[in-house]
Amino acid sequence: MTRLAVSTHEVWLELLMAGFMASGKSKQILFDFSDIVFRHFTWMEQYLIDEGIEYDYNRQSIPIKVDKLSVILADIAFRLRQIDLQLIVCGDQALCERITSDIGYITFVLNNIEDETVSAFDLSRKFGDCDLTQEATDALTLFLFEESYKEYELIMIYNYLKAHTQDHYLIRVFQILIDESFFHLKSFGQMMADMGILGVPRVIYKELYKITDVTQFLKDGINEEILAKEECKKLSEAVGNESVELSRFFDCINMQEDYHIELMKRALEHYESINNDK
Repeated sequence: MTRLAVSTHEVWLELLMAGFMASGKSKQILFDFSDIVFRHFTWMEQYLIDEGIEYDYNRQSIPIKVDKLSVILADIAFRLRQIDLQLIVCGDQALCERITSDIGYITFVLNNIEDETVSAFDLSRKFGDCDLTQEATDALTLFLFEESYKEYELIMIYNYLKAHTQDHYLIRVFQILIDESFFHLKSFGQMMADMGILGVPRVIYKELYKITDVTQFLKDGINEEILAKEECKKLSEAVGNESVELSRFFDCINMQEDYHIELMKRALEHYESINNDK
């Protein structure tokens, strides 16, 4: 079952990457499927927790560089069929039946998605009609690589924390932060694909999410969000003269970080209060 969870983690990311590569209706279909497979992953994770089985978020590298969308879709369909064949080891019949049903539908749709040429790896480093300076292009490139990994990292960290707490207030806060990080990851990932520099976030070290001191994690997280705000501000200023669209986007992200800081402050206050009462 741990191997199944790893495989599902990989397929979720591969579907997300395929969504960045696709266009039109196919893009939203692939994003929706990636969301479904992520839920599969969290359900498998809960099964492992309930059964007292040790697990982590380690995974294999995911090769995604293709010229045609059909190539990565065929690989995803193959991986999903492999997961389906191995579901016999799952002791939760209802979960097994749900995932099997989803896989059947997803693979059917994947086999019927119209093929298209992929430009997400052409290294053009051009963002639409924006005429960015070399300095602004370099700053944007570095930011997207760093922040796409950071958002993936945060999704996994908050997901792990959410899965290992029974406190409803913390669960709510962690879910909000997961949803926000998904928006950021999808935004940054799409920008990377549009610029021809799409890449899969690197694997997360287990020390980052297997947190023993939640209080310190939340304090550090608040400081990291403050630093992230500064990076957004710098980037907004760097692209401001060349692209009002990009500048406004990063201003929006910057303001969202304000609320993340507030949420984490409230989570910290709540966590300290419930532990002081023990």
